[in-house]
Amino acid sequence: MSRTGVEAVAFDVNETLFSLDRLGPAFTTVGLDAGLVPLWFARLLRDGFALAAMSDYRPFAELAADALRGLDPERVDDAAVEVVMGAFRELDPHPDVEPALRLLTEAGIPAVTLTNGSASLVRTLLDRAGLARYVGAKLSVDAVRRWKPAPEPYRYAATELRVAPGRLALVAAHPWDCAGAARAGLGAAWVRRTPAHWPTVFSEPDVTGADLLGVVRALLADQL
Repeated sequence: MSRTGVEAVAFDVNETLFSLDRLGPAFTTVGLDAGLVPLWFARLLRDGFALAAMSDYRPFAELAADALRGLDPERVDDAAVEVVMGAFRELDPHPDVEPALRLLTEAGIPAVTLTNGSASLVRTLLDRAGLARYVGAKLSVDAVRRWKPAPEPYRYAATELRVAPGRLALVAAHPWDCAGAARAGLGAAWVRRTPAHWPTVFSEPDVTGADLLGVVRALLADQL
């Protein structure tokens, strides 16, 4: 990360700000094992990454529905897809999100979201959680039609915020997202939501924290 100071922070959404725990009951409702949620989410990310590598694009909802049907083609119909995708609109924020966003606001540092999902869904989640007042732009890869971790979404965020890439930090629970941001010239901050270690195939992030508040404090301390 550039040692000239962080001027803005972009947050990933799924798993970084909002837990996917509510999807488990939705899976159960449609007759799927709740334990399949991580596999399903990994598969839809895989397909989004593959499309980006092929310079192609499909929206998050389309890939999510397709990956869901792939878990059990005979059981998962359109109604089941609607139930699960509806649960996405009811995700709850992690407990550390509000204090972390509030700290950024008090410091005068703009916060935005940058998601592989839709901007409209993010607005719904933030409004439902009472967090919208802390977040400026709700940015989506839909604008550039390339999934993260391709470089275009990160550069798009910097352009929208009118800051140099090195003065924009991307905060994510996913190492691949942090690595993509770093490759695009942004600062990278990893919030360690699980016990998993940082993959050795990626360069170390600028900041690592066990919770979002610790990550934001570290970013604010980097005003050099």
